[in-house]
Amino acid sequence: MKTLIGNSCYLRALEPEDLDFIYQIENDESLWEVSHTQTPYSKFLIKQYLENSHLDIYEAKQLRLVIVCKETNLQIGLIDLFDFDPKNERVGMGIVISAVENRKLGFGNEAVSLLVNYVFEYLNVHQIYVNISTDNSASIKLFSNFGFEKIGIKKAWNKVGNLRKDEALYQLIKSN
Repeated sequence: MKTLIGNSCYLRALEPEDLDFIYQIENDESLWEVSHTQTPYSKFLIKQYLENSHLDIYEAKQLRLVIVCKETNLQIGLIDLFDFDPKNERVGMGIVISAVENRKLGFGNEAVSLLVNYVFEYLNVHQIYVNISTDNSASIKLFSNFGFEKIGIKKAWNKVGNLRKDEALYQLIKSN
């Protein structure tokens, strides 16, 4: 699918071979704050998830894609659509680049660009939203560069350790 292919990376559907990569991401405690995870995932549960990943977004209300580096053909992250609401033409989006050394190299920027285009052109969505911790400057910059606008703050929304952190809601509305 040409729509999901960029200059430095491409997005593809989940494959059974992604088991170890997803297991690594889901169990990386340094990422739990952004994924709102509190417990580890077993390979058994991830395998079950992969077996059901063929479900259509209209049925599952979510879509998870692997971000693959074109140069190395290695998985470098995941990008998700969630809470898909075709009636109201909206969907949530999230992204993670797993290894620190692959961050700030433009992969996230390109992946978001590819998926925003896909969402607006193929899913006929009117708006995309993201939830970002107010102290996550990298994600705020990433999504703001695409025109996502902060439309509100959820005060003390997430508990991280002994802290309560605010979470911002950003929205991108399709231009006509």
